[in-house]
Amino acid sequence: MSDNEEIINVIETLFESGISKDLTKLKEIHLDDSKFSSFSDLPPYDLKDYKTTIELEELRFVSISDYSYEIKNPKISVFGDTAVVAMELIQKGMLVDNKAFTGEHMTINGRATFVLVKHPTWKIAHIHLSKIEV
Repeated sequence: MSDNEEIINVIETLFESGISKDLTKLKEIHLDDSKFSSFSDLPPYDLKDYKTTIELEELRFVSISDYSYEIKNPKISVFGDTAVVAMELIQKGMLVDNKAFTGEHMTINGRATFVLVKHPTWKIAHIHLSKIEV
């Protein structure tokens, strides 16, 4: 498998966790290191570390039913053991409020940038997600 294929598989694993609700893979694909960081298009908007990112991703994915995603126009640039991936990202689903037994359809049109490092396999070292207001 080429580096580009491995890299896109890691990113797809992140979003596939939202569909399958198998959240165990999240820890495998992120770099468990103090150098990890992430920004999200959902609050809180501060720079997050590995532990906080995993917790928020797990919470996000269990709170969304009928989750789906579409990666559009990915650009993968590999620089030795580092890769930068920029893409358009569409996410859809139903935000579920289990206390009120209600749900709200959501569609997030956005952009995403991922930085991955080969350590020894490709791991996500940084994520930046941002919404596009349409």
